[in-house]
Amino acid sequence: AGTDIPIGTPVAGRADEALDELVGFFVNTLVLRTDLSGDPGFTEVLARVREADLAAYEHQDVPFERVVEALNPERSLARHPLFQVMMTLESGPAPALELPGLAAEPLPVGWDTTKFDLTVDFREHRSAEGAPAGIGGALEYPTDLFDRETAEAMAASLVRVLDQLAAAPRRPVGETDPLSAEDRERILVRWNGAALPVPDATLPQLFEAQAARTPGATALVHRGTALTFAELDARADRLAGALAEHGAGPDSLVALALPRSAESIVALLAVLKAGAASVPVDLEYPAERIALLLADAAPTVVVTDSATAAALPHVPGARQVLADDPAVAARPAARLGRTVRPGDAAYVIHTSGSTGRPKGVVIDHAGLRNLYTHHRAGLMTRAERSRGGERRMRVALTASLSFDTSWEGLLWMVAGHELHLIADDVRRDAGAMARHIAETGIDVLDVTPTYAEQLIEEGLLTDPRHRPRVLQIGGEAAGPALWARVREADDLICYNIYGPTECTIDALWWDTADSGRPLVGVPLANTRGYVLDAALRPVPDGVEGELYVGGAQLARGYLGRPALTAERFVACPFVPGERMYRTGDLVRRGPGGALEFLGRADDQVKIRGFRIEPGEVEAALARLPDVAQAAVAVREDGPGGPRLVAYAVPVAGREPDAAALRRGLAAALPAHLVPSAVVVLDGFPLTPNGKLDRAALPRPDHPAAAAARAPRTAREEILAGLFATVLGLPEVGVDDGFFDLGGHSLLATRLISRARTALGVEVSLRDLFQAQTPAALAELTRAAGRARPALLRRELPDHPPLSFAQHRQWFVHQAEERAAHHNMPFAVRLRGAPDRTALAAALADVVARHEVLRTLFPEVDGRPVLRVLPPEQARPRLLVEEIEEIEEVEGADEARLGAALAAEAGHRFDLATEIPLRARLFRLGEEEHVLLLVLHHIASDGWSMEPLLKDLARAYADRVRGSAPGWAPLPVRYVDYALWQRELLGGEGDPESLLSRQLAFWRGALAGVPVELALPFDRARPAVASYAGASVPVVLDAELHGRLAGLARECGCTL
Repeated sequence: AGTDIPIGTPVAGRADEALDELVGFFVNTLVLRTDLSGDPGFTEVLARVREADLAAYEHQDVPFERVVEALNPERSLARHPLFQVMMTLESGPAPALELPGLAAEPLPVGWDTTKFDLTVDFREHRSAEGAPAGIGGALEYPTDLFDRETAEAMAASLVRVLDQLAAAPRRPVGETDPLSAEDRERILVRWNGAALPVPDATLPQLFEAQAARTPGATALVHRGTALTFAELDARADRLAGALAEHGAGPDSLVALALPRSAESIVALLAVLKAGAASVPVDLEYPAERIALLLADAAPTVVVTDSATAAALPHVPGARQVLADDPAVAARPAARLGRTVRPGDAAYVIHTSGSTGRPKGVVIDHAGLRNLYTHHRAGLMTRAERSRGGERRMRVALTASLSFDTSWEGLLWMVAGHELHLIADDVRRDAGAMARHIAETGIDVLDVTPTYAEQLIEEGLLTDPRHRPRVLQIGGEAAGPALWARVREADDLICYNIYGPTECTIDALWWDTADSGRPLVGVPLANTRGYVLDAALRPVPDGVEGELYVGGAQLARGYLGRPALTAERFVACPFVPGERMYRTGDLVRRGPGGALEFLGRADDQVKIRGFRIEPGEVEAALARLPDVAQAAVAVREDGPGGPRLVAYAVPVAGREPDAAALRRGLAAALPAHLVPSAVVVLDGFPLTPNGKLDRAALPRPDHPAAAAARAPRTAREEILAGLFATVLGLPEVGVDDGFFDLGGHSLLATRLISRARTALGVEVSLRDLFQAQTPAALAELTRAAGRARPALLRRELPDHPPLSFAQHRQWFVHQAEERAAHHNMPFAVRLRGAPDRTALAAALADVVARHEVLRTLFPEVDGRPVLRVLPPEQARPRLLVEEIEEIEEVEGADEARLGAALAAEAGHRFDLATEIPLRARLFRLGEEEHVLLLVLHHIASDGWSMEPLLKDLARAYADRVRGSAPGWAPLPVRYVDYALWQRELLGGEGDPESLLSRQLAFWRGALAGVPVELALPFDRARPAVASYAGASVPVVLDAELHGRLAGLARECGCTL
């Protein structure tokens, strides 16, 4: 989660003893910011926390809602502002209801909801002598984001880390290990590549053995040329002899500067047979790039042809061999008989360097042999069995021969299959390629995801003449849309392959059929993948880390660049004497061990404080019905800093509107993930290797943040004027966001009210969240219904204001359309026969005593107010529901009870028309009942349960005896508190007021606070949180409790 950790915690908010016995919403929330920078010891952390928390508690009077409005963070319906993790600690037993003549036992309500990404609720227990007796609690989590297994792992890790910190409090906190020994064994050993025996022979010997087995079978096809294995082997032997005569041998480099042809494959095999390493040269590269590459490689021999030789730059010391030289063809096809060792270099592939100088990656024969062995035992055998052995597979090689994935096709040929080297004019035209596949019966295809999407649009998976049996995708991240389409295809084996050039083409693999979302999977045989933090320590499942690869697939290093090799190929801390490659890719491991690609470690994007994963936006765009392909880029060539721009290629025959696509994204994504612009293209630009060329994506035609664009319609003009009036600004552009300009919940309420009146249509707070600019709101309100009758002032006493906390609660309640996740259910099992009449009367007594329980929250002139009902108009109904026992099914009555409790707990209060308390009595038998109270948070908080239950018990006891409760009047009412709170805090316009002074503190204390904590989510955050939750237990035993309590005393802290 980082080193800057904001955590929310509740404070009672009862600043005067007169409030102690009052029911109401007093609780306030503080943001406690923990600084872990510099990897301090735990005692140092406690000292930092103590100072930060003391300062926070000294400024606890200002309501959290006002802090949010003052800091004005990015607003979203998807997550909580300023913090997403809440922690509570309470002491002693929980509040209980004790009724005379009845045995009462608290009953958990199976109705789970959570407002935060994580909530840790602790309760401290003490023995009769006051000694630590353990800490119990629960970790609550939203099921939108986490699986139960992930939550259980986090809960276990929390206890494990606390135990280590208590045992060595001066040890740097970063050295604590959240993993158990079993966890480490699983992720370091069990989930790494299985051991698989490899043959003694290297690739050239394997090819020669195959040629001996099937000499007459077709090995290579290119345009009109078809070579059998015997012919290909003989031609390679002739050229290998010529290369050897010119100095080619083990660990020497031979540059291959040939056009795409059958001869280019002959030359590659010849280099292998000579024991040398090939260096492919893409003749379509600019002359300067070719010169740099050849200068870096300094080859012993350059293989080219007579048509190309004159255009190549001079390479000092290199001998030149012409592949089309008649003298080469006239040579005898004799074996050189050279022994190629696993450690000898096989090829050098040049990749782009950050300095602009290409860097050559040296791959040895051990890596190639291991890759062949893995695919031979896995994918190839599976594909052959799927065909029933009817014929050898036809394998298309579409990649540039300067791209390392071109070796994939060669491996299939070495296994005895027929390699089709696709001509340039065909492979660069997706339509022509799709037709070629069908016409020639291609069975195996290895392409990038971007190219696969284009081929699928051209009918790759739907052509009735022929469809490929095997599809390998790799080279870039696969999107969810492509993933779904290949999973739906009948009889298609599709593997997602991940592998940097430095890891011999492939390092991880995954069958798309095995997961519903894109994964890069698990390591190849004899290969290991480690997900590590910055200190090279394994991270837990679900936690983002950098991928390191070890084992047989590792390259030797970078040609002639030992410093860079040492930087990227580091010592492996888990296998003595071995190296591992630092990929620079961020991944996380799922519960089953498969890895998910998250992005580049050095390309993390932050926009307005949010960490952005472009892939998440791409996935949402690709799901829109008119979109065939999607890409998202972060551009910095417009005003206002970096911005997200989305690019879409439409489905054939469709012409989607860019604005409509953006609206579709806004309906599916949190606001910070919605691109500032969407650009529709006929097709995506590709690199020579078939990957998406992001640098060639065009800049949007219009700036994303144009200053005060003039309104185009009367509706836009009206709304822009209302925005300006409410916000107190001289002018607002139709593309300016309400909250970006300083809007907050109070002003939003005012704006909505005025918009309803001015436009005569129904506008909700949710509409403003979804359409935050005048232009977007104008478009949204075109389809809005007519406004409800204006709420006018009536002949009523002056309506007092809500407290600040209530106002925030009311605002959220309205924005979330009366969702039930702010309900507070309390259930108790009663054994014995309750007096229903007395219980109903007691409930009415409690509501009469606590005005907040008989308060309505209507809207008057666009703002919420308090309306306190007389006691006789606010008597709660105690409805009785029978839960009949079903004797034939054990536990069925409890299941029905649980469902009934959950249904009632999920009641959606209409705060304008019903009191915020409901009561139900469920009858399970003559002597067994369950009482359920459901309160809305706007009228109560956790601390209110104690006076509420105490008063209910007292009233019930008196009513059973036939008398009204004889309690003393409460000193104040909740409305007194609401008025007093405003008087106490003063106005923000007064710099000397308590409100202004405390807000100034919070502006400084929370400056630059992370917008969102990075947690190990199992799923992407939805556009609107559902608040559906669950919980897992967290238990600290008495021994750990005692050590933590002692450490707290030593450091002058509370637990």
